Amino acid sequence: MPGASGAVIAAPSSGSGKTTLTLGLLRHFARGKVAVSSFKVGPDYIDPGFHAAASFRPCLNIDSWAMRPDTVSALFARAAAGADIVIGEGVMGLFDGAQTAPGTDTATSSGSTADTAALLGLPVILVVDAGAQAQSAAATVHGFATFRADVTVSGVIFNRVGSDRHAGMLRDAAVPLGIPVLGCIPRSPGIAVPDRHLGLVQASEMAALDAFLDAAADLVERHLDLEALKSILRAGGGGNAPPSTLSSPIPPPGQRIAVASDDAFRFAYPHVLDGWRAAGAEILPFSPLADDAPDPAADAVYLPGGYPELQAGKLAANTRFLSGLRDAAARDAVLYGECGGYMVLGETLTDADGQAHRMAGLLPVETSFAKRKLHLGYRNAALSADTPLGPAGSVYGAHEFHYAATVRLGDARPLFALSDAAGNDLGPAGLQAGRVMGSFIHLIDRR
Repeated sequence: MPGASGAVIAAPSSGSGKTTLTLGLLRHFARGKVAVSSFKVGPDYIDPGFHAAASFRPCLNIDSWAMRPDTVSALFARAAAGADIVIGEGVMGLFDGAQTAPGTDTATSSGSTADTAALLGLPVILVVDAGAQAQSAAATVHGFATFRADVTVSGVIFNRVGSDRHAGMLRDAAVPLGIPVLGCIPRSPGIAVPDRHLGLVQASEMAALDAFLDAAADLVERHLDLEALKSILRAGGGGNAPPSTLSSPIPPPGQRIAVASDDAFRFAYPHVLDGWRAAGAEILPFSPLADDAPDPAADAVYLPGGYPELQAGKLAANTRFLSGLRDAAARDAVLYGECGGYMVLGETLTDADGQAHRMAGLLPVETSFAKRKLHLGYRNAALSADTPLGPAGSVYGAHEFHYAATVRLGDARPLFALSDAAGNDLGPAGLQAGRVMGSFIHLIDRR
C-alpha cells in the first residue's frame, strides 16, 4: 500500500483506554487535514461507528480468525487506499483470542490483536493502565514486548496517571526497556462513552459525540509526543500482507436486497454489504423504526442485528414494517435475519421488563430478555441444507454475542450446525422455513 503508514493500538487487557486514545488520535489527525483511516480488530459492530465519526472515513473490521487471509489482505488494502495513516484498534488484551483445538497448527490464528498485527506486519503501540501501579508497569511492558518474536511493541502510552511524580516514576522505570514512552495520560473520568449490555452505546445515539471526540483529541495533543508517534507510524510502512481482491464473503441472497438500517438494526458488516454490491446486487436501505416496509421490488430482505429489544414495543406497533415483511415472504422473497433480526422474524420478543411483544411471526421462535444469559464466542457455522446463503455443508466463520434466551422453538429445519473455535460440537442453530431463515449467529466470511 504505497504511501500508507500504520500501527495497531493494543493493551494488556480490556478497559485500559485504547478506544478513547484511538478515537483521540483519529480526530487529531483528521482535524489536521491528514487522511487517516482505521480498522477494528475482531467482530465488533460498535467501535467502528465511533472510528468513522472521528476520522470521517469508513472503518472496517479485520478478523484473522473468522476471515480468510485473502479477505484480511483485501480489507487492509481498502483501509489504506487514499490514506496517509492507518490506525488499527485491538480487541481485549494483545494476545487474547479464541481457544483453539488441542494440537492445532500453531500458525492458525486465534483472532487476537497480536495475530492481526503479525499478519499485517504492523507495529504495536501498547496502552497500559497505570492507575494502580508505578515501576511494576515496566515489567508489564517488558513481558508484552518479549512474549512473541513476530510482534513488535514500538511504543507505550501510560494511561490513568495520577500526577507528574507518578509519570516520572513510570518513565524512569521504562528506560531500560528501550521502548519509547509516547506519553502519560492523566485520569480523565469526564471523557468516556456510556455503555450498555453489548458494549458502548452506538455512535448515532450519542448526542454530544463531536464534543467527546474533540475532547479526546485535545487530550492526546496535550499529553502525547505526537512527533515520536508519527515516526513509529511512518516506520510501520504499509503492512506486509499482499493486497488481494475482496471476494464476496457471503453470497448475496438476491439481486435487490432491502437492508434494515437504523438504531435497532445497525449491526451489518460493511465488508458483507460491499461484497454483495461487488457481486452485482443492489442494496436498498429502509428503517423499521420509521415504520418503513422493505421495497416491494426487493427479492431479498436482510434484518441484521442491533438492539430491537430496546425498541420492541415500537417495532410491534409498526404495522407497515411488519406487514411488509409478511408481504415479502408471501411473494417468495428471501428473508434473512441475524441475531436481533432473527428475533424480529419470530413470533414474540419479551423485553427486560417481562413484556411480550408480537413480532412478524414468520419463524416459529419466541425469545426473551427477562432472564439474561450471555452467549459469546466464535463459531463455525455449517449450513444444514441448501439455502440462498449457499449449498448444504457450506461453512462460515462466524460470531455469537447476545443475552437473549430462546423460550420456545417450533418445528422447522435448523439453519446451521455449529461448532466453537476449539471444534466442540454445539448442535443445531437457527431456523429455516421455506425462504425465511435466521439465527443468533453473525456470519463474517466463508471458509
